[in-house]
Amino acid sequence: MNGSYWVYIVANASGTLYTGFTNNLERRVKEHKQGDIEGFSAHYHCTRLVWMEEHAEVLAAIAREKEIKGWLRSKKLALIESENPHWQDLAEHWGWTLSPPPRKSP
Repeated sequence: MNGSYWVYIVANASGTLYTGFTNNLERRVKEHKQGDIEGFSAHYHCTRLVWMEEHAEVLAAIAREKEIKGWLRSKKLALIESENPHWQDLAEHWGWTLSPPPRKSP
């Protein structure tokens, strides 16, 4: 399968990181921002896109995601800061109007 595949890292305000893989980065980041993805990233409110890498081959992207997930936190931080030293939300100006994430009952 050829196309455009993305490995990405989203973070929350306190620096918790989530590494993921997708074939549609815009849709996936929007899902993170709206809290539509159940699990770790929603629980920790990982909504800021801080790093992304495009791949032409799906298997290469999957391998890269697994590689990064296996790294120590310090290596992930170095990767992010090598390209995004101020931890800006790389999707901040993508032009969405987002609804607030749903409130979860205790």
